[in-house]
Amino acid sequence: MDTTENTIVPELDEKQEVQDKPAKTTIMSTIDQWPAKNILIGKPTARQRDSIMVPIPSTYANRTGMLMHRDAYKAFLDMHSAAESEGIALRIISAYRSFDHQTRIWENKWNGRQILHGNINALDISDPGERALEILRFSAMPGTSRHHWGTDIDLNSLNNDYFASGRGKQEYMWLRENAHKFGFCQPYTSNEQRGFTGYEEEKWHWSYKPVASVYLQAFKEQVDYSDIAGFDGWETAQQLNVITRYVLSINGECIIGDR
Repeated sequence: MDTTENTIVPELDEKQEVQDKPAKTTIMSTIDQWPAKNILIGKPTARQRDSIMVPIPSTYANRTGMLMHRDAYKAFLDMHSAAESEGIALRIISAYRSFDHQTRIWENKWNGRQILHGNINALDISDPGERALEILRFSAMPGTSRHHWGTDIDLNSLNNDYFASGRGKQEYMWLRENAHKFGFCQPYTSNEQRGFTGYEEEKWHWSYKPVASVYLQAFKEQVDYSDIAGFDGWETAQQLNVITRYVLSINGECIIGDR
């Protein structure tokens, strides 16, 4: 997906930083505290961000300045080492994104500044719902991206065709066979497997399950459509049922606990 940067957002009330984890959850994880809503939607305070995220050295990324959830990063280092020992190179090309960064990605597409998949200009789609649907094939609305959590990374290429042959195919097959050993899963497999809902398949997108599954459950319980606002086209979020159809529509291998 698109490039990332580290945006410092306005400080929120410190008492919002962490909420007690509800007793009703059955998800097993090393996380002891339930993430606050502002973290889930990509609006952490600088203090929260710095306590959760760590910088990714250029050794493992295609540029400097990216951040990743500390637990996911530790697991990635182990996975990177194992892959390297088998001649497989894994390079992070996108990781944590703030709400503001995701807004730039979304609005660049919404306003025709970035052409969509299939050489489509979103400005040619007059109906707001249809325009949003076209963007949602590969891009999340601000406030709903798993990249807000720092648990999800894009690897090596942002093109499914790259992973269909040659070196890219070898990399993808290695990930399919081994990523789970390090806690990673592919959340967006063929949407045929997900009832034709959600984003298109993204062979580059990998998620650290022990943390992301908890964040997903927290999102389901805490976030509503009043939180998905403040960007061009936000009014379509509820109309299109993006929480159910996109946020929650993932590969079952990426979910821990009851479903």
